[in-house]
Amino acid sequence: MSTPTASPPVKAPNLDNLTLSRKEGWRDFTEAHKRVCPEALKKSQIRCLGDTAADSYNQRRTDWHDNLGPFKTPQLAALHDDLWDIIDSNAQDGNHAKGAVALSGYPGLGKTTAVETFAKDFHRREIRRHGEFTRAGDERWPVCRIGMTGNTSMKDFNRAMCHFYAHPGRSGSTDELGRRALDYVLHCETRLLIIDDLHFLHWQHRGGIEINNHFKYIANDFPVTLLSIGVGLKERGLLIEDYSYDELLAQTARRTTLLEMRPYEINTERQRRDWRNLLTTIEQRLVLGDKHRGMLAEELSDYLFIRSTGHIGSLMDLIRRGCARAIRTGTESLTHKLLDTIRIDSAAEQARRALAGAFRTRKKTTKLQLQ
Repeated sequence: MSTPTASPPVKAPNLDNLTLSRKEGWRDFTEAHKRVCPEALKKSQIRCLGDTAADSYNQRRTDWHDNLGPFKTPQLAALHDDLWDIIDSNAQDGNHAKGAVALSGYPGLGKTTAVETFAKDFHRREIRRHGEFTRAGDERWPVCRIGMTGNTSMKDFNRAMCHFYAHPGRSGSTDELGRRALDYVLHCETRLLIIDDLHFLHWQHRGGIEINNHFKYIANDFPVTLLSIGVGLKERGLLIEDYSYDELLAQTARRTTLLEMRPYEINTERQRRDWRNLLTTIEQRLVLGDKHRGMLAEELSDYLFIRSTGHIGSLMDLIRRGCARAIRTGTESLTHKLLDTIRIDSAAEQARRALAGAFRTRKKTTKLQLQ
């Protein structure tokens, strides 16, 4: 019997949030090939690898596990359907303000990932339909994505838009930067403007209202759909219900569709089935030498819900870190014992005890009742 060997590593694209805030990085993201899953070796075969081959194999497996997903969950599919409806119905003539979208939800629910996945598909569709260049010969950039920080002003916002398009000049007044940004949107025929981490703004202060009014200007004058992502956007004033506070905020609320992403729940049979389907999908993609059918969806279903409280971000942190330890220690499997040694975000850890009590008294379960 020949000694097993591992295939050579395949160089993966270097993508991060900073990169996606520039058009070249966004292009790399939209054109990136799917990662190649490492071949599955049994635990005994892994032990037969030489040191160099084992290091390479383990590195590729860790990189694979660190980049699992996105998974087409019911939440993601429903969000994408809503976004396609809004985008495809937002092709009014220029004298009509475009409807905006605000995606809100708790941290760790995959909001940004879901939007970027949609935006990638939208970018590809627009390029497929209209080509890489406009009729005037300019590069076509269907999507512009920028991120916000806690001290973002209108000037910073406009500068960030110019930065996405690689405008050489960073100086200028707020209005000058805004006109440059509008020129780029028009020349590059941008149709979707994504603003991530909108919750960093302090909406109840003057600067927040000015930014909100600036978004109204964008909706009126820019031929784009404005898609904002953040935590508690309604509570922070983006869609403020007390319209007496500011009539312009009321106008923004009237034009903005609020979409939400929620954590997994297990109160109904359908919700429990969705949870277990997610675990089955994740399990199928794991590359561990002692993986077996039902390792997640059967043996660890309740445990993983308790640890993650139904937040996919917490769940994936636990899975990724568990896989890293399973590979490093040679365990090559995920178990209660191994995962108990893994620490994840403090919010999930704090909620764990109370949720465990509900499972212990059988008030909650992920088990299917109709089998």
